[in-house]
Amino acid sequence: MFWRRQKAAIADFHPVHQALIFDRAFSAALPAAGWAALTASLARHGLVRRRKWALPQRAVDVVVPLIVELCSDLGPDGTLSVTADLRGPDAPGKTSAPRDLPVRPPLRSATETRTVDPWLRMRGELRDGSVLEILVVDRECRRRITKRNPRGKYKSKRKSKLSQTIRVRRRLPKNVAGRRPATPPPRWIGVVLRPGSRRSVLATAKLSRLPASGPEQVHRILTVAVEPFRWTPQPGAGQRGVA
Repeated sequence: MFWRRQKAAIADFHPVHQALIFDRAFSAALPAAGWAALTASLARHGLVRRRKWALPQRAVDVVVPLIVELCSDLGPDGTLSVTADLRGPDAPGKTSAPRDLPVRPPLRSATETRTVDPWLRMRGELRDGSVLEILVVDRECRRRITKRNPRGKYKSKRKSKLSQTIRVRRRLPKNVAGRRPATPPPRWIGVVLRPGSRRSVLATAKLSRLPASGPEQVHRILTVAVEPFRWTPQPGAGQRGVA
């Protein structure tokens, strides 16, 4: 009976909210009002107590704050598209097949697997006429090394290295040209100004470690997202800075 009440509560949730519960992933394109309805639905998740139906932590700590931030800059007819895959790096299709590495004695064997997890994509049509695209990808390299010690015994050791790439592209409004700002970007952010009929500014950050918390992750993403707005003559709608 207790689970029935929780299932009934879930049936009344926003469709994207339900996708987060059951699939731990979603893809949707909504106006600001549609995303506001989602956040209102998520606020009622306390009605659900079963652990298997808990929300992914990144949805609560990262995805929702970013949606709220970008919706505040959407134009009256603008939409925000979000694709979030929060199943984790071990989900099918994210890990390559193991490959053997060349070794020398006393090493007996070494194998390497690589994981690529593009867990967040966002695209927002902003009120200043520009389009902001965000991509966040986690990468992991795992190695398993087996060697023989002087006593003839074989031992295995596992190593892993994590990294994250944050890529933000701002497609500039029509007839707006980019220009290099007076001060350079932070050293950990690379910026490329691309010419064309509709110019764009691409900011990329490669982090040698994953942020330790949700607020730190949001801060990193927004810091990279703000950088392209410094590369236009007039202030952009998103040029409020990051706390």
